[in-house]
Amino acid sequence: MYESEFPLWEVAARLAAALVGGALLGIEREAKHKPAGLRTNMLVSVGAAAVMLLTLDLCREVAEFAMDSDVSKTHVPNLDPLRTVAGVIGGIGFLGAGSIFKSQGDVEGITTAAAIWTSGAIGLACGAGRFEIAAATVVLALVILAVVDGVTHALTPKS
Repeated sequence: MYESEFPLWEVAARLAAALVGGALLGIEREAKHKPAGLRTNMLVSVGAAAVMLLTLDLCREVAEFAMDSDVSKTHVPNLDPLRTVAGVIGGIGFLGAGSIFKSQGDVEGITTAAAIWTSGAIGLACGAGRFEIAAATVVLALVILAVVDGVTHALTPKS
């Protein structure tokens, strides 16, 4: 049986950190009654973390197989974790695009789409074990969502 590079407690910690990061953005979106809120942001973040963990684990497994076998190096798949990052970010961008719509001449949902995308980035960082990047991203995203929203409303002319 294959043994993971990551002990179960570490997998759980990385997924839990992703869940918390996604939840914090999701709570902010829920509080503003936006279409993609708590569950969406949590699922995106946890899913991205799981994909990153799996990718890192599989890369190690393939590297070990190549080192321990007589298989020609030309027959070993080229696994690049950065391709996974690009795929996840692109896929989440597609998901976020579904939250953008036009209503009475105004385009709505762009900030929600950006929050979904940011939740994915937080999940990838947690999955890679880069908690400092995830935490800084959560803090900055919440500041942007809270502070900039107030500034935007203050600058918007009242009719």
